[in-house]
Amino acid sequence: MSCEFLRLCIWFSEIEATIKEKKRNNLKDFLNVAGPMGVTHFLILSKTESAPFLRIARTPQGPTLTFKIHEYSLATDIAQSQLRPRCPKDLFKNPPLIVLSGFGTGEQHLKLTTIMFQNIFPAIDIHTVKLSLCQRIVLLNYNKDTKLIDFRQYSIKLQPVDVSRRIRKFVQNHQVPDLRSFQDVSDFVTKFGYGSESEVDDEAATVSLPTDIGRVNRASNKSAVKLQEVGPRMTLQLTKVEEGLCSGGVIFSECGNSESNIRKTYEHVPESEGEQDEKAMLIDED
Repeated sequence: MSCEFLRLCIWFSEIEATIKEKKRNNLKDFLNVAGPMGVTHFLILSKTESAPFLRIARTPQGPTLTFKIHEYSLATDIAQSQLRPRCPKDLFKNPPLIVLSGFGTGEQHLKLTTIMFQNIFPAIDIHTVKLSLCQRIVLLNYNKDTKLIDFRQYSIKLQPVDVSRRIRKFVQNHQVPDLRSFQDVSDFVTKFGYGSESEVDDEAATVSLPTDIGRVNRASNKSAVKLQEVGPRMTLQLTKVEEGLCSGGVIFSECGNSESNIRKTYEHVPESEGEQDEKAMLIDED
């Protein structure tokens, strides 16, 4: 059963547009409008009797990666499972930081997968980017034993260390606190223990900021980096790689591997796309 909606790089290429698929539309029709709209990748969801599938295709000539979706949770499911879900309104306006873990096995089809995921997201120059715009992390973790890829997405939150929740809210909200129940203003600060709601167990999770971010996180003080999952969550398995756009020769299959064809496709990826600046990507070659 074909999917009802074809999402034209809404999420990964940060283009917020959804095109409804009609019976008279085909892939060629979407490809014709991809260039003028600046769409670089197609994300195609489909469902069969056995499992749902995700295809990621590079326009206009491929390659196309097909993933079997073993498990998934929607963003709404993630939010409902959290006591205090966090998803700022401008969270998806800027490209995310990317963490690729476990892809450094040397296998050619994993190199091609790495390039594909890197090219989906706009590159980030760490020398010019504003820290306030880095609000999201996308994590892709490959398990070489199960051959599954875990996809996770988190929002980044900075929180000053050794500052109580009451003080943070007071500074951020610009609201006059209700002090009627206190004998002294110091009681407002120390009632629930100074810093008891902001301490971080892991020292590695604290950073010193080069510049001030907002009214609370100052460069002169240490801040804690906290991640909160925003979804969606997926467990993927690469099942097939095709040379063209949803067509052409099969250069990788879970049933059989053609390393020579994959190497040929990998070598012909443009340098500006296949070899993204390491400064823009955070890659863990486990």
